[in-house]
Amino acid sequence: MISNLPRREREIFEILCSAGEASAADIRKEMADAPSHSAVRTMLARLEAKGLVAHHAVDQTYIYKSVLRPAKVRESALHNLVKTFFDGSAASAATALLGLTQKLKPEELVALQAAIDDAKERRS
Repeated sequence: MISNLPRREREIFEILCSAGEASAADIRKEMADAPSHSAVRTMLARLEAKGLVAHHAVDQTYIYKSVLRPAKVRESALHNLVKTFFDGSAASAATALLGLTQKLKPEELVALQAAIDDAKERRS
């Protein structure tokens, strides 16, 4: 569902996921070429109507947050990234990500090896 959002709504949603929670003014500050404050509030209302965000009031300010589980959001974002930039190849994406890292921690190496081993078992 996230991949089907219009560009600006997706940008707002991604800012909220990164921040945890934020006001419309805070979100607007993080946006590239930000629209008006009322436009941001309108898009937040649309996201809320779609069930993707919720708000609560602090003093007289609405504070918004994502209602989706972070793991689900990450999975959707990674799926779209792999599909768009790596021709659907998770291995190519993983290789590119590893190329960005100068040094892996020992626990990261263990986790990567476990993921590779699991993938090999699923293939058998």
